[in-house]
Amino acid sequence: MPARAWGPIGHRTVAKVAENHLTAKTRREVAKLIGPQTLPEIAYWADEIRYLPERKISDTWHYISIDDTESITSTVRNPAGDVLDAIERMEKTLRDPASSRDQRVEALKFLVHFVGDVHQPLHVGRRADAGGNKIDVILNGQKENLHWVWDAIMLNDMGMSYTELAHAIDHPSAQDVASWQRAKPVDWVSEVFALRPQVYDGVPEDGKLSYLYSFKNWPLLRAQLLKAGVRLAGELNAIFDPRHAGR
Repeated sequence: MPARAWGPIGHRTVAKVAENHLTAKTRREVAKLIGPQTLPEIAYWADEIRYLPERKISDTWHYISIDDTESITSTVRNPAGDVLDAIERMEKTLRDPASSRDQRVEALKFLVHFVGDVHQPLHVGRRADAGGNKIDVILNGQKENLHWVWDAIMLNDMGMSYTELAHAIDHPSAQDVASWQRAKPVDWVSEVFALRPQVYDGVPEDGKLSYLYSFKNWPLLRAQLLKAGVRLAGELNAIFDPRHAGR
């Protein structure tokens, strides 16, 4: 399945949006764990360490496989773990008063990353094509695969830094924030699964993608980054400041 996830721009955009929606208490509690670092600065850590031999166990935590004829309830879950149970475990660690500071710091870094991952449409992928990794495409003259087109190429083509992108997209209505944050991680997976037809639509047999493919999918890409950031903030507020989490 995927060897990569949202590129640095995607993950840092999600984290920057999340920072904008944290309560003051949550900000203080997060700062106690990561010190002078920011959420965007830790957002890509889970990808940076996943290739280390001692971290190989985390490889399957970045995605979940659901075939077209399956659902979140009928799919056979990976016994090594998937993104859904990884999010649950990281949140449990952060809430557990018996967790050490090092355990909580690591759980926070993983959680920031995995909430971003699960909103990337191809991280809720088909087994046969490994979430688009086995679909070879050419976009802008680059030979790549469909997964990486969604992870990084379309984001890079927007020509914005993560701070610029976060500023451009972070304008949800109060109703959107409330609705998105009420949804649970299992709901996020079902939402992303439903996006699959649009993600695959327009991919020709020869794999040559036109600019139109990116143009048509930019709104979806931006919407998923925004949802991920708002929901990440909701999860962190629920953990660190439950009285004002808005749930």
